[in-house]
Amino acid sequence: MDIKGLECLILGGGIGGLAAALALSARGARCRVLEQAPALREVGAGLQISPNGFVVLEALGLGEGLRQASVQAKAVRLCDYSGRDVVRLDLDQLERPWYFFVHRAELLSLLVEATARMGIPIETGRRILKVRSGARPSVEDQTGAVHAADLIIAADGLHSVARPVLNGEATPFFTGQVAWRAVIDSDSTAPEAQVFMGPKRHLVTYPLSRGRRNIVAVEERRSWQAESWSQTDDAENLRKAFADFGAPVRDMLARVGPVNLWGLFRHPVARTWHADGVALVGDAAHPTLPFLAQGANMALEDAWGLRRALDDASSLTGGLVAYQELRQARAERIVSAASRNAWKYHLSFPPLRMAAHFALRLGGSVAPRRLTGQFDWLYGYDITHD
Repeated sequence: MDIKGLECLILGGGIGGLAAALALSARGARCRVLEQAPALREVGAGLQISPNGFVVLEALGLGEGLRQASVQAKAVRLCDYSGRDVVRLDLDQLERPWYFFVHRAELLSLLVEATARMGIPIETGRRILKVRSGARPSVEDQTGAVHAADLIIAADGLHSVARPVLNGEATPFFTGQVAWRAVIDSDSTAPEAQVFMGPKRHLVTYPLSRGRRNIVAVEERRSWQAESWSQTDDAENLRKAFADFGAPVRDMLARVGPVNLWGLFRHPVARTWHADGVALVGDAAHPTLPFLAQGANMALEDAWGLRRALDDASSLTGGLVAYQELRQARAERIVSAASRNAWKYHLSFPPLRMAAHFALRLGGSVAPRRLTGQFDWLYGYDITHD
């Protein structure tokens, strides 16, 4: 269909929403973004942009900006919780070695600046209360104002207002894991992610630009925590939880000040991604656990995938059908793979952990390309060309 002139209302000024606005506006759509926050603030922590997400940023004209704002990753190093190396995965062996560590605020800034250059309006302080699908879909915000468009793109995240309209209410379940996240000042500039694997716990860390380091630490526990990215915790609780880890981890955690804590919940991928002029993008369609670092990348893929599907269709309805067909199976595979990943890091039975680490060391020395090759299906995907 001819996207030119298509009126699009995008709910959410995050990565997926702004990427969708840019992708569709470049084809002539008239996009407007409604964001519930009173201002687009520099919040969040580190993100990993893998090659499948980077190709979208490149296609949007933001590849060089991302390079300048980030640290290009060269490896992922898996370590025992004592700090001893287990195996190093060389990211230069990827078919497209475009893997970057970036602060969410810096990526968001690139996207906001690009929307400003294209004249895409972003209205903050618009908390959406109702979404109505139909021949002329619309939303109602907290002031009672009604906003209508040809297409409503719900990029409104984990607690999407639009998702229940299309799918009904779904009850997520607690995975038995919580995660802390923090950003610290650091002198270490090695361009690699480190994963420290311990009994029922693991910690991931990697460098960011301007001498910072991102930390995500995961612990198994029975008690439930609120499913919120903004809940804070005492950093001392984090240090106690990882007190038996080696000096590299203890030294990093000694620098932690403000820290966030959130419970990890498993959500099903949405059965229905579209209906009568409403489409879901990003976490609104497929919330995922952080164990493959694909949340932002999937949102970028969705944004371009929606444009691609509409481009190739003869009607808006046909385009939305094609969008779900293009994206759903891949999203389900990624969400499932991320959900399975945590146990590999949390082996608590010493003989089993030793055997698993020995197998990783052996694989890294005998067939290192095979270790990185297991991710070809994920990182080698290029939605801008495939």
